[in-house]
Amino acid sequence: MISKVAPPPELAGAEGLDATEYTRVSIFMSVFDVHINRSPVTGRVRKVAYMPGKFLNADLDKASEDNERQHIVVETGAGVRIGFTQIAGLVARRILTFVQEGDIVEAGERVGLIRFGSRVDVYLPAGTGPRVLLGQRAIAGETVIAELGVQPELVGISQ
Repeated sequence: MISKVAPPPELAGAEGLDATEYTRVSIFMSVFDVHINRSPVTGRVRKVAYMPGKFLNADLDKASEDNERQHIVVETGAGVRIGFTQIAGLVARRILTFVQEGDIVEAGERVGLIRFGSRVDVYLPAGTGPRVLLGQRAIAGETVIAELGVQPELVGISQ
């Protein structure tokens, strides 16, 4: 899914995201995918917030609010904050986080693992558009999801 939304309350606050609208890019991982999650940007981990919850199918929109999840905010050296959420799915039932507040991470660095059939939501700030299409297969550490401050004009649905 790619949609415009307010960030979840767990990503908000002094160390989190503001209450403006973000572009949410949801990346679903089937039970056959690798479930290592990587930092979308280089920066300092400002916030980590765990939320217990249900284990609904992770490709459902309501999984963002109902399922067990781990929220992480990373702030770049330029002060831009990117939030992302690890969401447990129907089969997963376990989220492991490899970072804690205050850690410095590199773009593409492993920050966690979800076991299995899960999803990651990435919240892009205003003026940043996704560089992926609906249905496109993302490869961790390789696929560029977005470019900060750039609003690319992508049209279509990947097959």
